[in-house]
Amino acid sequence: MLRTSSRGYCLVMLTPVLNSIKVIEHLYRTGEEPVLVTCSDMNAYICKYMRSSATSYKLACEFIGAKMANLWQLETPDMAIVNIKQEHWAGRFVQHSISAPALGSKKMEYVVDITPSTIYDVKRSLNIFRQLLKIALFDFWIANEDRNANNANLLYDVRQEHLVSIDYGCIFNTATFEYAMSQLTSTDTILWSDLFKHLAKDVSPSLIDIVTRDLKKDFTEYLKRSAIQTKQLAASIPKEWKVPEDLIKEKLQQLFHKTWTDGVWDNFNECLKENLKNE
Repeated sequence: MLRTSSRGYCLVMLTPVLNSIKVIEHLYRTGEEPVLVTCSDMNAYICKYMRSSATSYKLACEFIGAKMANLWQLETPDMAIVNIKQEHWAGRFVQHSISAPALGSKKMEYVVDITPSTIYDVKRSLNIFRQLLKIALFDFWIANEDRNANNANLLYDVRQEHLVSIDYGCIFNTATFEYAMSQLTSTDTILWSDLFKHLAKDVSPSLIDIVTRDLKKDFTEYLKRSAIQTKQLAASIPKEWKVPEDLIKEKLQQLFHKTWTDGVWDNFNECLKENLKNE
């Protein structure tokens, strides 16, 4: 869902707006209780929806996180704004009365949810190790507190051999908009996980140096791509979620303060070295 500007930067395209076409088919028994919805493009979407004012801020985080992941060229499910018709809530799985749009992630085929029991299904390769480090750096930058050893929030595409990043409701230090962001700790990231140990095994220090040098260059480029999209992002969040646009703009601007970005890179490297030592 990206296009390129005349200057070569990737731009986020408009988010599709879809309608439900049948009664909700499944309720996922996870924290946000997302639902599986068949939509007007004939695809199934895993939808999170507004249940309270607090939920609306997490929906805004999901939206921002997915858009930023696209700009970073991370593998992440296609996203859509989904209008779930009231009669489609009235199935045996869930009943809901709020009419605000839901946020849907397109259900992917040929993917495995990464859990402690599936870690070793992930192919060990330098390319996938690079993918994990890129996702980890993204999390440090956007202060995602919900991807860690206990909760990978990753899928593994077994056909394309890609890690797929999902779930962004806990960016900005778990949707904290009233305070400045704080850096993640070493143990609160995906670098502190058995998946990292699995993928880092047998990767030489010289290769790790090459990967991190390349990632540093990419980081600078991703910041440029992302910075030019902040106004569009803030303006495109559904008004029905009632998250003040000025508050979103202010939060997005924090991501590009030099003190923050320098701290992110230093913190990422320190945590990487610490976890490699423990590996």
